[in-house]
Amino acid sequence: MGIAERKLKEKQEMHQRILNGARKIFLEKGYEQTSMRNIANEIDYSPGSLYFYFKDKSEIFHELHKEGFRLLLSQFKVLEKVADPFERLKAMGRIFIQFAQENKDYYNLMFIVDEPVKMSEDGGFKIAQEAINQLSSVIKECQRQGKFKDMNTEYFTFMILSAVHGICALFCKDRTASFVGKTNEELMENGYECFVALLEKS
Repeated sequence: MGIAERKLKEKQEMHQRILNGARKIFLEKGYEQTSMRNIANEIDYSPGSLYFYFKDKSEIFHELHKEGFRLLLSQFKVLEKVADPFERLKAMGRIFIQFAQENKDYYNLMFIVDEPVKMSEDGGFKIAQEAINQLSSVIKECQRQGKFKDMNTEYFTFMILSAVHGICALFCKDRTASFVGKTNEELMENGYECFVALLEKS
């Protein structure tokens, strides 16, 4: 490996190290209480040196946000071979729930941690719209085949996303204890299947 390649590799590794440390701090302290200094402390790095990689904590937050959505969208790719749009829609929900189960940290940053300084549509949150557009596109295909034909596509997309997000948020914030005798896995899986049963009647 040449000098240039080694330097690039080191830069990429430090970039990821900063993101990993920042993810932990954002989740522990929330957006407002997170600073470049405590991110640097987390990874035993000079606070000033972080600015060689990111201009501020907002840029780090949005990079984590994009990283999470890239991971989610990559998991949706397996559904491209599913011909029936309704089967694809049901599978999207299951993948979404599995993503939350396996990537709780990312899910919290993507959907739950409040961040007051929003970026424009052309900025870090544009990739979230791509995920919503995929869901909306599958619903439109279902409607062309006679499902949900009396539903407004945009509102119906919002309703489905809200329902599945509710399942995931209760899991990610540990709010399922009231359902005594049921594991998180049982609640998420069987709760989603009940929701699917309602969709099948639509």
